[in-house]
This record gives sequence, structure tokens and C-alpha cells, in this order.
Amino acid sequence: MIEDLLQHNRTWAAERVASDPDYFKRLSGLQAPQYLWIGCSDSRVPANVITGLEPGEVFVHRNVANLLHPGDLNGLSVLQFAVEVLRVSHIIVCGHYGCGGVAAAVDGQRHGLIDHWLRPIKDLHERFEADLSTLPDARARLARLCELNVEQTVLRVVQTPVVQDAWRSGRLLSVHGWVYGLDDGVIRDLECTISSNHDARRFRRQPAGD
Repeated sequence: MIEDLLQHNRTWAAERVASDPDYFKRLSGLQAPQYLWIGCSDSRVPANVITGLEPGEVFVHRNVANLLHPGDLNGLSVLQFAVEVLRVSHIIVCGHYGCGGVAAAVDGQRHGLIDHWLRPIKDLHERFEADLSTLPDARARLARLCELNVEQTVLRVVQTPVVQDAWRSGRLLSVHGWVYGLDDGVIRDLECTISSNHDARRFRRQPAGD
């Protein structure tokens, strides 16, 4: 199976060169994406594929349940590199319905080290438990929690010194919250885009579900 992957790569590279002889020369010469994608590690949600973007067009950071911890040096380093070096214009936080990480955070079971990683989702569930309990079934509650997790990660991103410094310097930088449907392949905009501290304050005042 591993050899199959290498062969697929050779085939793909040859096809690229056949259709565009300068493809890899251009790609290796400059990395200038406009987008940073913060998504889930789930193998069914590849950023390039579901957005139709080519290699070099999106800078990607993925982890379980598309989180950004204040102490996550990996995630924060990616964010800083994307904003300050690559100078992206858009940061997209994209979760997905049916996320196993979100489900694990609230299933009442012990999962080991990942429980620490998922703690912000557990806290989020406790915070919005009253709102979630009004939904008709477990599937709907999980779907809404996946959305809330994206919205909260958007807020965490805009609160980082990296984004705050970019805005302070006059940079045009927007942070978006999306969620992807595994059952239909469609990305839904949660309409929680934040492009300034004014937007962030307005978004935090919105009641859950709006």
C-alpha cells in the first residue's frame, strides 16, 4: 500500500508536467497564498480538495476538532507565519458536522491525553447546555456544538496578539467561520466573519444561535 502512494505521486507529477511543463518551477519559486485554513485533522475534510484550490493557494493547519489553544505553540506559530510572513488576507476556521473530536468531548467517557486537548469544547458544551437541550435530538445537538466550536475558535484567533497587531498596523485581515457537511460536501458560512475589534465585540454580544 505504501508503494502505491509513491506510484500515485509519480503518476500525478508526470501528469502535471505533461499538461504544464513549468508547473513545479512556478510552485517552487514562490509561496503566496491568500488563505490560512485552520481545520480538523479528519481525513475526509482536505482543504484543497473541498475548496477547489491548487497547491500553493492555501496555507493549512489541521488538528483534532479545529481548535486553537492559547498555549499551542504549533498552531500559534503557523498563525504568525501566515499573517506576518505570508501576509494572508483571510483566515478560515472550518469545522465539520459529525466531528468525532467534538463528540468525544461530551460523551462522558475517558479518552486519555486527548481529553486535555478537547477541554475547551467540554467547557463550551457546559456554557451552552441550556440552549443545546432545546434541540430535538442528539444529532442536532452535536451539529450545533460543532458550529459553536467554530465560532469560539474564530474568537480565539482574533484575540491573539498576531491578529491584534495586524489590525493595529492597518492590515486588512478577516477571520471566517465555516462548517463542512460530510453528507453533502457543502461548506456553510456561519456568518461570523470578524475583520476588526468592532466586529468581535458585536459578535460576542449575539445570543447563541443568532
